[in-house]
Amino acid sequence: MTPKLYASAAALALMAGTAMADGHGHMKFKPGEGAFSWDSYNAWAESAPDLSGQTVTVAGPWLQPEDDVFRSVLAYFTEATGAEAIYTGSDSFEQQIVIDAEAGSAPNIAVFPQPGLAADMAARGLLSPLPASMAPWTVENYGAGQSWVDLGTYADKDGADQHYGFFYNVNVKSLVWYVPENFEDAEYEVPETMEELRALTEQIVADGETPWCIGLGSGAATGWPATDWVEDIMLRTQPADVYDAWTTNDIPFNDERVVAAIEEFGWFVGDDAKVSGGAGAVATTDFRDSPKGMFAAPAECYMHRQASFVPAFFPEGIEFGEDVDFFYFPSYEGKDLGNPVLGGGTLMAITDPSDATTALMEFFQLPLAHEVFGAQSGFLTPLKSVNPETYLNDALRGQADILVNATTFRFDGSDLMPGGVGAGSFWTGMVDFTGGKDAATVAAEIQDSWDALK
Repeated sequence: MTPKLYASAAALALMAGTAMADGHGHMKFKPGEGAFSWDSYNAWAESAPDLSGQTVTVAGPWLQPEDDVFRSVLAYFTEATGAEAIYTGSDSFEQQIVIDAEAGSAPNIAVFPQPGLAADMAARGLLSPLPASMAPWTVENYGAGQSWVDLGTYADKDGADQHYGFFYNVNVKSLVWYVPENFEDAEYEVPETMEELRALTEQIVADGETPWCIGLGSGAATGWPATDWVEDIMLRTQPADVYDAWTTNDIPFNDERVVAAIEEFGWFVGDDAKVSGGAGAVATTDFRDSPKGMFAAPAECYMHRQASFVPAFFPEGIEFGEDVDFFYFPSYEGKDLGNPVLGGGTLMAITDPSDATTALMEFFQLPLAHEVFGAQSGFLTPLKSVNPETYLNDALRGQADILVNATTFRFDGSDLMPGGVGAGSFWTGMVDFTGGKDAATVAAEIQDSWDALK
């Protein structure tokens, strides 16, 4: 997990209270009650196989409180099929799953926090492809459906592409946070396009105020918030296949399209008038402190671009919808690239197939399997059939709306790059850039570091 994922699933729950599962595998919500999608669950349960006496095991990285919440989801599978479903969470999951798979003692299903390890295990023959129906189902039922299939498709041990990964519980990075009262007082409107966001930035400066709070400080990981900015801008200025080629170095880091994205970030961060504390303070301001300027009196800034976890660093007592809100980091109206979303998420893959395993993967296609998790924790899903009313709070509902309306979804690019680049020269290069070094030079130096790894 990179420093970008400080968020626990409870980060947004801090603003609205949290319901917890009982932790004993019991159904948390009584069938038929609430806004859950009971009809589709009941229809599936009626036709589900009788798996009494069978066991299906799931292993993953979820610990308290998410592990108990997930067990409460599995309870509905057990109720429908009679099979016992056992989840085991571990803080060393990524090491343990490899050991277990190599020893022939893998769980039936593994929950991977990122696709890289799943792809490695697929190439070694340690994963089994998902049922053939799941790829077309995902395209049809997930927002940006083809993106999720692509992100879960890896080469097998013979080099042939297979669909291995089913994404379940994701997060959104393409968000801009703001204080509604500040916008109302200044008569600013939430921008719906990047052109409008740029115009708003200039308007705030013209009004003698500061539009942005930005901080890159993060100890040894200083610089990572700027990589998120550049990744979001890449998805808004170039087609997704260019973004993909950039993350694998099939196009070099100093390609003119990448340099242009860095320069676009510089448009927001390189002017003293646009950033709280001035451009020179960006690299030294801790990312955890940077959003606090929105809540100062008078406001030190009007906007803060950051992922869904950032409420964990807001002042105490901040209420979503009243004291703070967010909007989608918008796309360019003039570029016709749709509504891309940057984020991350967990994926399920089959490590030991069985009849009960196949049935459980079918269960995870039901809205209820997502709604029960989303009603208790900071869970998000791109599944379009989920009833938004079941989400724990309005913040999650708003982010889910962004997910289901996305046309493209991509993982954090720096997480997909070699560690020496994505968690090394890319970070430090962005610090150098905000310190005044030109984008072309920074990009060339990052490419040199990538070449040195080959």
